[in-house]
Amino acid sequence: MASLTIRMLDENLKSQLRLRAARNGRSMEAEARAILAESLREPRVEQNLALVIHRRFESLGIESLPIPTRQPVRNPPDLTMIKKDK
Repeated sequence: MASLTIRMLDENLKSQLRLRAARNGRSMEAEARAILAESLREPRVEQNLALVIHRRFESLGIESLPIPTRQPVRNPPDLTMIKKDK
């Protein structure tokens, strides 16, 4: 396997990497490898928006949402009392 050295790494960025690695139970080196692998993975291109939305909420196990009863249509507001600036 190849090695990579990163010079001039900002201290704040290094600190964030260290904290993220600790949260994920990995070394900083393993976390950096995981971040690189994830960021360079080929993006999935979904063309069907309905299918994307369905897959996003599929894990909830909801077949359909309840449709609320319709309310009567309101009368439009009376705007005749509003003065127009000329």
